[in-house]
Amino acid sequence: MSKTAFTALPIVDIAALVGGRGAAMQAAADALGRAAREVGFCYVTGHGIAEATFAGLLDASRRFFALPMEEKMKVYIGRSRNHRGYVPEGEEVFAAGSRDRKEAFDLAIDLPADDPDVVAKNPLLGPNQWPALASFRSSVMAYYHAVFAAGRALMRGFALALGERADFFEPYLRKPPSQLRLIHYPFNPDAADAMGIGAHTDYECVTLLRSTAPGLEVLNGEGRWIDVPLVAGALVINIGDMMEILTNGAFVATSHRVRPVRQERFSFPLFFSLDYHTRVAPLPRFVTPERPARAGLIAGEHLFAQTAQSFTYQKQRLAAGEIRLPEKHVSLSSFGQEARYAGTTGP
Repeated sequence: MSKTAFTALPIVDIAALVGGRGAAMQAAADALGRAAREVGFCYVTGHGIAEATFAGLLDASRRFFALPMEEKMKVYIGRSRNHRGYVPEGEEVFAAGSRDRKEAFDLAIDLPADDPDVVAKNPLLGPNQWPALASFRSSVMAYYHAVFAAGRALMRGFALALGERADFFEPYLRKPPSQLRLIHYPFNPDAADAMGIGAHTDYECVTLLRSTAPGLEVLNGEGRWIDVPLVAGALVINIGDMMEILTNGAFVATSHRVRPVRQERFSFPLFFSLDYHTRVAPLPRFVTPERPARAGLIAGEHLFAQTAQSFTYQKQRLAAGEIRLPEKHVSLSSFGQEARYAGTTGP
């Protein structure tokens, strides 16, 4: 398989990484490495997330998004100082200017008021906003902890695939702003007229996704959009901007989008990041005279800059001078195949 011509995603069993079982860990890591180099996406099985935990998340999401708009807006993300809460349709706009046909609820690690990063007014670390909805918080956080544990297992695999010790990333996973999104795509009888989510890469190291219906498409190296059908019980994994930098482009942050679908759809990505202040730069083994080192970045600053350029409420704060972009930031769509094939729509 070549990353310039893939037509389907590989399936990787990571049970050995979840269980930490010797030689089998390296085999799973090697499979992850091949998928990252050749595609940038794969399905993952053996992730250890119980179906009951996912069912609880789905039920909580259905109940929240069925609330009246005035109830959902009580936890509007614009009320948060650390990017947590309800995202109404049209709030998020990608580089191409597409207004997304979805609503969402964003959360991450829930930090107390006396946490040093909260006291310092970190723009991505702090408390979550929670709706007054029975068992919503407990069901959502149960899934968050389970999928975050799967993310840790994946990072052990990627460390081995990079030629490092399995615990290479652990010092950078103490308090990461790894965001879980609960996304709702309403039934859309006019689906042929609007994109669900415009083309983009993800900003973090890796994304772990579970959805209830098809619609996801990924961009291959020839600039063609490839369908990603559901695989029962599996997570869909994709490489993000930070892993592309760490590998100096050896792992590709594959661009993806959600095509128009008529049916109602729920989607739950965990955007797995490193700690906010982590310096992300190419590992020495990936730098050669033929492939000079790409510019590095600070993990949290990259996330914040990309978010501030995507969300309407953040752009309003920028315009008002309430917040500022980091001095060294990149524009949207600066990574992955989308940057190479800007403007491609595919077949």
